[in-house]
Amino acid sequence: MAESSAAAESEQIAFNVENADHLRWAMAVWNEAAGSSIPLTERLLTYGFTEDAGVVRAGRIALVQGRPAGIVLCSAHPGAPPAIRNEVAGWIEAIAVATVYQRQGIGRALLRWAEDWLASRELHSSPTRVKVGGGLRHFVPGVQAGSSAEAFFLACGFDFEEEPFTWDVARSLSDYIPPLLDDVPAAARPGQPGQEKDLLRFLATEFPGRWHWQAERFLEESGRISDFMLLWTEEGVQGSCRLTFEDSASPIDRYFPYELPRPWGQLGWIGVSAHMRGQGLGIYLLDAGLRRLHNSGVNGCVIDWTTLLDFYGKCGFRPYRKWAKLWRTLGGLE
Repeated sequence: MAESSAAAESEQIAFNVENADHLRWAMAVWNEAAGSSIPLTERLLTYGFTEDAGVVRAGRIALVQGRPAGIVLCSAHPGAPPAIRNEVAGWIEAIAVATVYQRQGIGRALLRWAEDWLASRELHSSPTRVKVGGGLRHFVPGVQAGSSAEAFFLACGFDFEEEPFTWDVARSLSDYIPPLLDDVPAAARPGQPGQEKDLLRFLATEFPGRWHWQAERFLEESGRISDFMLLWTEEGVQGSCRLTFEDSASPIDRYFPYELPRPWGQLGWIGVSAHMRGQGLGIYLLDAGLRRLHNSGVNGCVIDWTTLLDFYGKCGFRPYRKWAKLWRTLGGLE
């Protein structure tokens, strides 16, 4: 049978992000399989495999007669903060099989290796479950809803999360008009050098998981504090919003803005202190971030990985891409 012969003829080698051939092979397989709307670039691939304390990453490339046929990339976080570690054991960050080799067992073999690798980590997390996409340096937040990738994972025993879908929303900011807002007891300004501790203190208190971890890594890697909008009140920083420009330390490639007009920008996570919510500060901070992007010349703008369609719709954002959120308990494939 074609399925068994192709899988039998394939070999797996360890992915090495410092190997130029491996980078080229991984991008070629992913881009041919996933299409041009969500391409894997070298900048995105190397960023996603940057070494972090407490996080381990690994991958495999499947070769058939020396030709790249498939890739899988995964990560786990035995040393990550409890707020992250207790959520999930690890992630299947990316998996793709070249079209000519699909439906021949290669994808399942790569997935089996990834699950076995994750199961072998000393994760100490409960429940021991693995998610598709959405890692700490994610390539994608999930799989494209309704795609063949979604069908593949469902056939392999994965299931939808309780909140099954998330969206990227987008719009052009060329004609952005701020919404009418009530006066609020706060001011939103770009972060300034010396205010890094104010940002991290706020995040450690209010959002001690992924957001705090990502902000620490971003600033450690010489990211600009001005890529954050800070919400100031008499109590100090009580809100923040993360922005990405084309020249930011973290790649704009992560948000696949390619179908939007340039220059590109992204507005990421946005949050306000729990005791100050319900006063209109969230929409105020959102507007301040969008005006900052607009005034910096950004046109096509993405807000990624959200279920708050109504909230962002108040500023003219509409669904741009829909992602399915899938998971399963760790264990070998049947």
